[in-house]
Amino acid sequence: MQLAQTWRWFGPHDPVSLQDIRQAGATGIVSALHHLPNGAVWEKAEILKRKAIIEAAALRWSVIESIPVQEDIKRRAGHFRQYIDNYKASLRHAGACGIPTVCYNFMPILDWTRTDLAYFVADGAEALRFDMTEVAAFDIFILERKNAAADYPAETLARAENWFRRADETSKTRLTRNIIAGLPGAEESYTVADFRQALTTYDGITAEVLRANLIEFLREIVPVAEESGVKLAIHPDDPPFSIFGLPRVVSTAADVETLFAACDLPANGLCFCTGSFGARADQDLGAMFRQLGHRTHFLHLRQVQLEADGSFYEANHLEGSHDVYAIMQEIVAEQQRRTTPIPMRPDHGQDILDDIGRGGQPGYPRIGRLKGLAELRGIMTALDHPLVTGANG
Repeated sequence: MQLAQTWRWFGPHDPVSLQDIRQAGATGIVSALHHLPNGAVWEKAEILKRKAIIEAAALRWSVIESIPVQEDIKRRAGHFRQYIDNYKASLRHAGACGIPTVCYNFMPILDWTRTDLAYFVADGAEALRFDMTEVAAFDIFILERKNAAADYPAETLARAENWFRRADETSKTRLTRNIIAGLPGAEESYTVADFRQALTTYDGITAEVLRANLIEFLREIVPVAEESGVKLAIHPDDPPFSIFGLPRVVSTAADVETLFAACDLPANGLCFCTGSFGARADQDLGAMFRQLGHRTHFLHLRQVQLEADGSFYEANHLEGSHDVYAIMQEIVAEQQRRTTPIPMRPDHGQDILDDIGRGGQPGYPRIGRLKGLAELRGIMTALDHPLVTGANG
């Protein structure tokens, strides 16, 4: 049995159509009700309306990504109790509507973060990039976060100061927009003043406090998911280290094992994202999957090219800093131990060919992801071949 090949779709306004997705070879859809406000109950009627659109195109709604976790829940403040009750209701409704997997994250304030949405690579393609120098420049000189300079080494500080001194207003505005204006699937967007204020709501919330809040959340929602026939897949931090002074608690294998142990039910699982975990040079992705694969309910497969200062850009799926073939060996081995397919999707992709200049969702082009899916499918097919498995030999 092979992995279930899925594709992220942002709904009826996505420039990539369901017909495009069928032609790319995916059979499942990863989608969410982005028009609903964070914290609202996902009513059955809304879920079924989206499901009907997907099924009319002869596809299946395989994964919800995401039902956002409202900030009050992360801080256990304000109306967090009501938002948890709403989350439970949404999980029950998802299960009743036959959506088997829900992906979510617990990153404070910002979802995934990039500084450049159209970074030119050597062959002329455009990629997403996280540049540590530009992050520091934004943090220290644009956001003006208190004591921000203490979070960066001297060489990064020097480069950040030089970048800010030389950058024009257009460059500064673009950087600000890329970081805080909201990327695809992000939960919120901010102005600089709003973001500065939002950061103050996490004053005193250390990684230990945030982890405890996440565990309390899991102990409430995982039993509901279990009863509803829904598998929960927490997405790792992106990037998997602290930025802007915000804590991160889903960045390493040890982080994930802590969450599994705190609520040891099968529904409490992981979205194994090779790009997010892979943004740390100290992580062996194959070894991580061997450790965590038994509770992996969803796969994001992408590649990053790491740089010495912590910067990275999104490389082609078979290139970059990690051995994708070795990782896929571990994933296929885990799939062969299961009786149901693990949903996977090609995550992100470079803008190539007609994607360039089309104005699609950053990181979610038609052709770049089709290329990634085709390459990953090729590896899966090879690993399942009798010449590799030894079957019929």
